Amino acid sequence: MPRLPELDPTALTPEQQQVHDNITNGPRGGVRGPFAALLHHPGITEHVQAMGIHLRFDGVLPGHLRELAILTTARFWAAEYEWNAHAPIAEKEGLGLTVINAIAENRTPDFSNDAEKIVHAFCCEVHGDHQVTDATYDAATTALGHEGVIELTALCGYYTLISMTLNTFQVLPPEGATKFN
Repeated sequence: MPRLPELDPTALTPEQQQVHDNITNGPRGGVRGPFAALLHHPGITEHVQAMGIHLRFDGVLPGHLRELAILTTARFWAAEYEWNAHAPIAEKEGLGLTVINAIAENRTPDFSNDAEKIVHAFCCEVHGDHQVTDATYDAATTALGHEGVIELTALCGYYTLISMTLNTFQVLPPEGATKFN
């Protein structure tokens, strides 16, 4: 059961209304999931959603690598809402179902794509060890460039914030969604 009350769209403060409208009129098309929870603090919500727009819609990483980082982060945090929101996007962006399913089962996928293997290893190390080895950093920099590694790090951090928000405020995924063991 969600820990925050659902906000009544007709009773928003002017600040909440402005952020609500910015999200609704942006590429997300509506306030849901973590943003429904965050909207209780519109100042934070505005900045969080702006960074998310940049990372998701204006970033330098190809879509399949971006979504791989998001799914790896969502799985690390057991953020079922985020997983269920992004698994279909990942598939549309070209991430293979065998990779998606392995991550859902908390297994390391058998990658046929070297860049995907590097991104997954990077994300697993940064989450699990709170840093990356020199070998992983060098491989990521070779594959993605400095800008790509900075963005990959930001994706891990941003989707950690989103996952923590979802888990803390118990934002539920839709009925029939994938559940983690």
